[in-house]
Amino acid sequence: MTHKPHTAIITGGTKGIGLGVAHVLIQNGIKVCITGRDAKTVQNATDHLNSMVEDSAIGVMSDVRDYDSQVKSVDAVIKKWGRLDYFIANAGVGHFANIEQLSFEQWHETIDINLTGVFYSAKACLEELKKTQGFFITIASLAGTNFFAAGSAYNASKFGLVGFTQAMMLDVRDYGVRVSTIMPGSVSTFFNGHVPTDADAWKIQPEDIGQLVMDLIKMPARTLPSKIEVRPSRTK
Repeated sequence: MTHKPHTAIITGGTKGIGLGVAHVLIQNGIKVCITGRDAKTVQNATDHLNSMVEDSAIGVMSDVRDYDSQVKSVDAVIKKWGRLDYFIANAGVGHFANIEQLSFEQWHETIDINLTGVFYSAKACLEELKKTQGFFITIASLAGTNFFAAGSAYNASKFGLVGFTQAMMLDVRDYGVRVSTIMPGSVSTFFNGHVPTDADAWKIQPEDIGQLVMDLIKMPARTLPSKIEVRPSRTK
């Protein structure tokens, strides 16, 4: 019988936290499918990952706001490797503005990507995760418990995501599917137009989140850390 490798889908996997998670999973022998909305960016990131380990990654152009494209991502993994073990719902966006200035478009994009998109992802992958007794992991934020000025849309999406993840965990754990959320503080990424520099060395690095994902995966099946808050160990 041919051994089927363990596999993962990472939404928003072309840069930042998503790409950092992909690096760590590949280094641990897991095949990955990264998704993103721009075909060229997806291809470049996939080529980069395959340059690390040959035939370790595929890329799918996908928008989490479209349920059918989430199904397409799952189908691509099953066609390529025959199983899906882990789904990392990482894709996210941030719009930060006073409620008076926050536009309807910014509100809807934030909620649709950060919250509804995770619901679509969960619906698309759950049956496959039940087959492998896999893991569904959301990348939330400390903004999911800590509110701040000009954060109404982002706070709402991340508070909602934390609640969604915890409720889903209770819904599916008796199938052997584990569900957890990782809630990072400051991470050195390109989020919201930021360009990482050497001055970001004090921040959590994307690969650190990847290590947390691996730590969750490696936990004994009987044990579930259902919510992980993580902060930089320094403030600068």
